[in-house]
Amino acid sequence: MKALQFERNLPRYAAARLAGSVVPGWGGAWGPLRLRDTDVPALPTPEWVRVRPRLSGICGSDLATVDGRSSRYFEPIVSFPFVPGHEVAGERDDGSRVVLEAVLGCAARGIDPPCEACAAGDVGRCERVAFGDLEPGLQTGFCCDTGGGWSTLLVAHPDQLHAVPDELSDEDAVMVEPAACAVRAALAAGEGDVQIVLGAGTLGLLTVAALRQFGRQGTLIATARYPHQARLAKELGADVVVDPDEAHRAVRRATGAMVIGDTLTRGADAVVDCVGHADTVATGIDVARAGGRVVLCGMPGTVSLDLTPLWHKEVALVGAYAYGREADGRRTFDLAFELVREADLGRLVSATYPLDRYQEALEHAAAAGPRGAVKIAFDLRNERERESL
Repeated sequence: MKALQFERNLPRYAAARLAGSVVPGWGGAWGPLRLRDTDVPALPTPEWVRVRPRLSGICGSDLATVDGRSSRYFEPIVSFPFVPGHEVAGERDDGSRVVLEAVLGCAARGIDPPCEACAAGDVGRCERVAFGDLEPGLQTGFCCDTGGGWSTLLVAHPDQLHAVPDELSDEDAVMVEPAACAVRAALAAGEGDVQIVLGAGTLGLLTVAALRQFGRQGTLIATARYPHQARLAKELGADVVVDPDEAHRAVRRATGAMVIGDTLTRGADAVVDCVGHADTVATGIDVARAGGRVVLCGMPGTVSLDLTPLWHKEVALVGAYAYGREADGRRTFDLAFELVREADLGRLVSATYPLDRYQEALEHAAAAGPRGAVKIAFDLRNERERESL
């Protein structure tokens, strides 16, 4: 089978970090990612099934890995060599289309009884991502035993698979997994009269849509750097869209706040940071009201910032990772399917590439904003190598 494989190779990883710092996405050409003919992943247990990806997205965590920017925190909870790709719309051997819920929880790992989080249906908080029947891997796409979406075939546990309704296109389907992450963040933000989303890449736009779909109908502000992002943020439900440098002013206008230095005397009830840079985390803390919350939805990595205003204003800084079961008992993926359908999110897929053009695909994804794009994906539907199951 054909797969993009990421190996443990420290010299190449260092080369990827250097190349990616020069041109984002160049780590794909210089790092440990290579297109190879590999063996078909074995089924860990008989209940597992094989899935042929049709579309597989490229997300920010994938780009961080390829460009050598991922945190060392992940080292003990991934296993090499792995095939990236966790945003997967695929098909089973009977031709039925499925979406992959990528987290490898206790059920997938054959752990019984499950940990407390998995027993409650909250697989994103699984305590056993390095144990059980599989090698370490927090998700499909970071585990050597499962394969990943950047290939012609992967294996999955039945609990990871969600049927795709006939009315949804493959483009809609590949947006379900990132939409689930956005739903998780929107629900973590809670209710509020003023909320702001920092960043209008894929995750930021999806979070705007999720807040408008499932949140309180107050004032929703978004920051966007490029015209197409601003237009889409408005279409998806933002009331106000401003340049990132105008975030403080926009919140000040919405709340009637005064300014002390960079900090507002009033602020947003909730801030969702979909970028994860030190400056956006700092901005989020500055524009949050006393007693408000900042939700980290974009993977932050290693940042350095002054936490004094967090302490002084008693702001809650919370993470929003992956998905599971929400407070009302519904699965995040069920809400994500609803959001994709209602907001027509398949339109955010801007371009697709075959695997053998992966360097172009990664560079396009890394420069999606300035190139007027949103989601870039690999298209496996026309790959010649279609192994029999």
